[in-house]
Amino acid sequence: MNETDVTTPDTPQQESRVRNRRGEGGRLREDIIDAAAALLDETGDERAITLRSVARKVGIAAPSIYRHFPDQPAIMLAVVQREFAALATHLRTVVQSAGDDPRERLYALGRAYLRYAQDHPGRYRTMFGGLWMPSLGDSSLTEQDLTTLGEAALQVLTDALADCVTAGQSTVDDPELDAVTLWVAMHGLAHQYTVIRIFPWPAENVADALITRVAKLT
Repeated sequence: MNETDVTTPDTPQQESRVRNRRGEGGRLREDIIDAAAALLDETGDERAITLRSVARKVGIAAPSIYRHFPDQPAIMLAVVQREFAALATHLRTVVQSAGDDPRERLYALGRAYLRYAQDHPGRYRTMFGGLWMPSLGDSSLTEQDLTTLGEAALQVLTDALADCVTAGQSTVDDPELDAVTLWVAMHGLAHQYTVIRIFPWPAENVADALITRVAKLT
């Protein structure tokens, strides 16, 4: 990504950060990720996240970032990885709190997923690609870095769908494949909710209807 700093000349300068004590380099790494996520929330624009803008947000010199991240895409990857982990934890908690009925747990998971996308539009959009994701070979990122994103969250969905199959509440014959299909469908609905301001949505809960059909609930 172009390293142009999109902040304006009159952007307030961050006070210098207190130097970490020996052994506290991990704290600086987390501060860098926090700063990048905060910039994304504040601006809604991935282009606002550059090495210089992140360094300014943290209160350090830009070269200090290289001790922890080789380039800007590596910072973005860390933000996205942490966000996917938080999503997986959230979905797992929702499923565990939804009661003993596998079908109701799957519905609760779907609603929570869509609510997450609506509550965190900037982060959600970034999690699924965007300007930050470079072509392989153009940054420090590897194919494994990108192909493993969201695995834990997808596993929560796969397990919830498999529980429905075991309980005789779903007729899908390949929970792993059908969980991916369901995820893609929910992602499409989340996108529509974000970009379409006015639409004659039916009175029926669209998310539940989508889950019922794609998951082949009985």
